[in-house]
Amino acid sequence: MGRILEGKVVIATHNAGKLKEMRELLAPYGIELVSAAELNLPEPEETENTFAGNARIKAEAAARAAQLPAFADDSGLAVEGLGGAPGIFSARWAGPEKDFAAAMAKVHHALEATGAKSGAERAARFVSALCVAWPDGHVEEFLGEVKGEIVWPPRGEKGFGYDPVFQPEGHTRTFGEMNAEEKHGLPPLGEGLSHRARAFLKLAEGCLKSA
Repeated sequence: MGRILEGKVVIATHNAGKLKEMRELLAPYGIELVSAAELNLPEPEETENTFAGNARIKAEAAARAAQLPAFADDSGLAVEGLGGAPGIFSARWAGPEKDFAAAMAKVHHALEATGAKSGAERAARFVSALCVAWPDGHVEEFLGEVKGEIVWPPRGEKGFGYDPVFQPEGHTRTFGEMNAEEKHGLPPLGEGLSHRARAFLKLAEGCLKSA
């Protein structure tokens, strides 16, 4: 059992879609949530070469700035046929305009260039690293992932980021076609399907108590 997370907590993100999912996941635990954007905290430069390393940078920066516990996620899409790209650069593939339609097309065209057509040739996984940091320097870290494949054209308008081109293993719909409960709802309402939900289940077991 790790250190219990309670009271007021900063969600260290400026990504509206990610913030919405984090709020939904944390809702049952009686925690008062405030986002880094609401506190006007600057976004730290992500200089690590792993999801876990960048999640820690964001959580520790927010905890120091706000003098509150902070919860951060670093996540992305790793495509096997592209050597794990875009990986930690998933957001950067969308450019400064956050154009994920262009980013999804970039993934598709890069796969096409390798001759990948279907199934295992288009295998991918979503990875989520969660980090909770306290102002005194204590840190708890958790990792989750979900395997699937890249489909084309994109399907569905739910979710965010690369969701419309990612079809999780064992399913016939993309994350973009699933509602919030289907994608990241936790038991008993959902199966904790998404990478973020899987990492969150580990965090909940280690650091959270029900309200």
